[in-house]
Amino acid sequence: MVTRDAPVIIGMAMEEFTRLFDQHGPFELIDDQRRPKMPTTAEHAEIIKLLNDLLAAFERAGVIVRYTESTFILTDRPDWVKGSRLPDVMVYAAERMAAYKSGDPAWKEKPFILVPDLCIEVISPTDQYVDVDEKVARYLGDGVRAVWVLNPRMQSVVVYTQGDIQRLAGEEVLDGGEVIPGFSLAVKSLFAV
Repeated sequence: MVTRDAPVIIGMAMEEFTRLFDQHGPFELIDDQRRPKMPTTAEHAEIIKLLNDLLAAFERAGVIVRYTESTFILTDRPDWVKGSRLPDVMVYAAERMAAYKSGDPAWKEKPFILVPDLCIEVISPTDQYVDVDEKVARYLGDGVRAVWVLNPRMQSVVVYTQGDIQRLAGEEVLDGGEVIPGFSLAVKSLFAV
C-alpha cells in the first residue's frame, strides 16, 4: 500500500505573523523558523544614521525610497507569509515603490510585500560570519539586486550582486551603480563615527 505524506506548508497566516511580531518583537521567518532580531550597538546605530543621512538626498530627488529596520515578506498569496527579512536598511527604486503602493490600497496595513533593490547590513560584534553569509545568499535568492555588508571592525564593505563580489576598503569608492545612480563615497567615510 502506497501512502502519500501530506504536503509541508511553509510559513504562517499574515494575521498570525503580525500578531507574533507585535507581541514578541521583530523577527525574521527563515525556513519556517522565527529568528528574533537582536539589539544593536551604538556604533551600528551611528553607521546606519550616517547611511540614512547620505541616502536622504537621493530620496528627496525621487531616485530611491529607503527604510531602516523594516520588514519585507515573501508570499505567494496575500494572506500567507512564507518568509520574512529584516535588513538594517532596504532601498527601493522610487518608481517600483510608487507602483507597489498604487497597486495595493491596503499596503499600509502589512509588511512590504516587495523585494528591495538593495539591502544593507552592518556587522555587529555579536554577528557570526556564517550567518551573515547565509543572509546575503537569501537576499540574492529572493531577487535583491545588490547587498552591501559593512564591517566596522575591518572598516570594509563587501558588495554582492547577482554573480559578483567586490571587496572595498580605505579610499576605494562604494558606488551605487544602477541601484542608486550617482551615489559614490570613499569607504573610510562610512566608519568615521
